[in-house]
Amino acid sequence: MKNGAEAPLSTIEALQKERDALKKQNAELTLRLKGFEEQLRLSQKRQFGASSEKTHPEQLTLQLFNEAESESNPQAPEPTLETITYKREKTAGQRKKKLDNLPVEVIDYRLPEEEQVCACCGGILHEMTTEVREEVKVIPAEIKVVRHVRHIYACRHCENKGTKTPIVTAPAPKPVFPKSLASPSMMAQTMCQKYLDAQPLYRQEQQFKRLGVTLSRQTLGNWILYGARQWLALIYDRMKRHLLERDILHADELC
Repeated sequence: MKNGAEAPLSTIEALQKERDALKKQNAELTLRLKGFEEQLRLSQKRQFGASSEKTHPEQLTLQLFNEAESESNPQAPEPTLETITYKREKTAGQRKKKLDNLPVEVIDYRLPEEEQVCACCGGILHEMTTEVREEVKVIPAEIKVVRHVRHIYACRHCENKGTKTPIVTAPAPKPVFPKSLASPSMMAQTMCQKYLDAQPLYRQEQQFKRLGVTLSRQTLGNWILYGARQWLALIYDRMKRHLLERDILHADELC
């Protein structure tokens, strides 16, 4: 066949037949592939799937991993009890009622004797009052109240002379969640039970109730979210930067 000449009719028909045959073969192979994929899906479902058809995978994911978000209610007030020079109950003494049946551990924070000196005149400081903060501390199979008492000092000489009176408060560790009953151990325990032991918040609520303290699942959810955002986000960001620096990563999406 010379350049520019049209292909013979027989050649065109042969190419069309070959095309039709390839289309038919491709359709058959595609159908077989879908059949194999369906068999694989059913096999994996029988081996790894839930035993009941009523459990939806998305519902399971929501229950296991999004429970803190769904149960959290930042508007739910934390029961409070403040102690300054006297006890003042808030919200009808709900916090006091919830903590009355728990053992109390008192930690005193006092200034060392050599630091009990007035910065104004050099006189001896005396204990003026205390500042009290309470949090719930968890120990395996036991819960108790840790009462942080910060002693506050003032100068007797400056008080008597009518000059400016410096007030010194003994240092104490900052709370892990301000204005909350959560202690570091309590927050860590709630997170570990939720995400390591796959224990739903409503079961933790029942467990804490058996141990003598009433904590709603909304309160537990608030603690988990605050701890994740305030403390664990720093670790997460550091891990993410470290992983992105790698050339090759391996992930198991099923975990």
